Amino acid sequence: MSVSIGIDFGTTNTVVALAEEGRPAHLVRFPAPEGELFAFRSALSYYAPPERPSERTVEAGPWAIEAYVEDPVDTRFIQSFKSFAASESFTETEILGRRYQFEDLLSAFLLRMRDYAGGQLKSLPKRVIVGRPVNFAGASPNPELAIARYEAAFRRLGFSEILYAYEPVGAAFFFARELDHDATVLVGDFGGGTSDFSIIRFTRQGGEIRAEPLGRSGVGVAGDAFDYRIIDRLVSPQLGKGTDYASFGKVLPIPNRYYAAFARWDQLALMRASRDMREIRSLVRQAREPEKLARLVEVLDENYGYLLYKSVSRLKETLSSQERAEFRFEAGNIAIVQEVERTEFEGWIAPELALITRAVGEALADAGLQAGGIDRIFLTGGSSLVPAVRRIFHERFDPARIETGAELESIASGLALMGWERDLTRWVRAAA
Repeated sequence: MSVSIGIDFGTTNTVVALAEEGRPAHLVRFPAPEGELFAFRSALSYYAPPERPSERTVEAGPWAIEAYVEDPVDTRFIQSFKSFAASESFTETEILGRRYQFEDLLSAFLLRMRDYAGGQLKSLPKRVIVGRPVNFAGASPNPELAIARYEAAFRRLGFSEILYAYEPVGAAFFFARELDHDATVLVGDFGGGTSDFSIIRFTRQGGEIRAEPLGRSGVGVAGDAFDYRIIDRLVSPQLGKGTDYASFGKVLPIPNRYYAAFARWDQLALMRASRDMREIRSLVRQAREPEKLARLVEVLDENYGYLLYKSVSRLKETLSSQERAEFRFEAGNIAIVQEVERTEFEGWIAPELALITRAVGEALADAGLQAGGIDRIFLTGGSSLVPAVRRIFHERFDPARIETGAELESIASGLALMGWERDLTRWVRAAA
């Protein structure tokens, strides 16, 4: 083996790292439309040209988003599909008249990602180390089913040996290179769909780092849930949520279900041909604040979902470094501009913060440790930049023991470096 490969397939982004023996890992980079990147969006789009309806054009990553924004009506766009990996109720989906199982979606995504990587992934080793969450997202997830689906998809790329490591363990391996003494480490990995925690005891023996997993936990909330809270507080009320309409002499509330789709911006386009959309159009005439429902119709008709998502992301990122930020969503006839205090945002995401706090406690309990028994804390993943998330750890642990950095690259890099360990069994396991 000349190179070891680690793949962090995430809910929001996928990162691939390569490592040669005795050298630091390096990330695979992609020449995307908006500039070179290494965090490849976990998204797919399918398009059937009208003149050749039997053909399928498949795009992935930022190219999938670009194809969908250009033609949302005739393009089927799929993102965050990792959320369905462990779902027994998800067996297949129909896309442009064809049926696809989860492993079909994942393999299509991986193959297109490989294509865009060019020569960097032209000659792949037979072994790959893939990250997996501590707890898969969804109600009653089946981790064995998820791994079986991963297995089928990665084998289609030509891998014959597919090993799996918990995502926070991959991050722990990346950070553990900096340890110069034995330590018990808590790693928090905050992705788009899940927040995962692992506690590992690292010791040095004969010049090698040895590891003993002590405890773990996870919860199915993270950055995506934060985004939805912003939309629910700032945007949905301006689109009619919480208002009323008159019908046969009665005053009734606008149904909240119209706004549930805002949890996933890519699902908004699907509402345009739905029964709900026909109802919304008719309610504009009956609404007590018709201008607000008219805005909702425009958002859906003009496919402003991606623009809205970008506005939400900008606000969240700015509030990570500033106490106050301006939320600005302007598209067509719609202009929603509002100052937001960081404390307001933290109040909105309080339910998710409570779940994350509880999961940290569960990891400590699983390891049989108190907070004082943790020597180092490493936080990784995009949502670890949210100050309220960091505060959970600063209030529970000695702040001097907390480290951050490499928020998006640590897992994939750790997985790739792990591939050169003489005894991989300490870190990974096969599907069986």
